[in-house]
Amino acid sequence: MSEKNRDGKRTARERLVVEREKQKSAEKRRRALIVGASVVCVLGLAAVIGVIAANAGKKKGSSAGPVVAPSGAQGKDSLAIPVGKDGAKSTLTVWEDFRCPACQDFETRYRPVLHELADAGKLRIDYHLVRLIDGNMGGTGSLRAANAAACAQDAGKFRDYHDVLYANQPPESSDAFDDAKLIELAGKVPGLDTPAFRKCVKDGTHNSWVNKSHQAFQTGGFTGTPTVLFDGKNIYQDQTMTPAKLKQMVEAADRG
Repeated sequence: MSEKNRDGKRTARERLVVEREKQKSAEKRRRALIVGASVVCVLGLAAVIGVIAANAGKKKGSSAGPVVAPSGAQGKDSLAIPVGKDGAKSTLTVWEDFRCPACQDFETRYRPVLHELADAGKLRIDYHLVRLIDGNMGGTGSLRAANAAACAQDAGKFRDYHDVLYANQPPESSDAFDDAKLIELAGKVPGLDTPAFRKCVKDGTHNSWVNKSHQAFQTGGFTGTPTVLFDGKNIYQDQTMTPAKLKQMVEAADRG
C-alpha cells in the first residue's frame, strides 16, 4: 500500500473520530438541556401549586380557624342546633344542606307538621348543617348559608331564618348564597339584620364548625341530604312516610 493511501485512510479515520466526538458532545448538551428544562418545569409546577394553595387558603372557608359552635348548640361536639323543647319524647335528627333541592322539598312538605309538633312540646328537631352541594356543584354557598344560619342561632332566630333560606333557595347549580344575599334575606326575619349578625356572616365565624359538622356527616356513613332520622330510621327514604304519618308516630310516642 502506498504512503499516500495510508495517509488518506488515517485522515478519514481521524475525521470519523472527530465527528463522533462532536456527536457525543452534542448529545451531552441535549441531555443537559432536557434535564435542565425538566427541573425548571417541576420547580415551575411546584411554584404554581404553591400559589394555588396560598390563594385557596385565602378563600373564605378554606383556611383553618377555631371551631366556634353557635349559641345553644347541643349533642356530640355541639354540632346540633335544637328546635323545640328538650323534654320532648321524640327527637328528629335532620342533616341538611341549604343548596339541596331535596332538602327544600322535605322542608316545604313537612314544615307545618314540624312546627306544630315542636311548638306543642312533642318533638325536638336536631338540625345538622352540611355543605354537600359545594363539593358536588362547586362554590361556597352551602358553607356560607350554614354559617349564616348558625349566626341566626346566636341571635335566637334560627328557625325563622332557616325557613327563609329554603323559601329563597337558588337553583342547585347557582352559587347565589353569598354574604350580600344572606344579609338581604335576614331582613325578612324581624330583628335579625343587626351589626352583630352582619359581622358574623362576613367573618365566617362558624365556618370551621360547619366543616366539622360536614366531616361528622361523612364519617357517619350517610349518603345524601336530607338524612332524616326518627328512632334511628331514615324516614325520608321510607316511601310510605307522610307528614300525617310522622305526626301519628310522634303523638303516639308522646302518649307513651
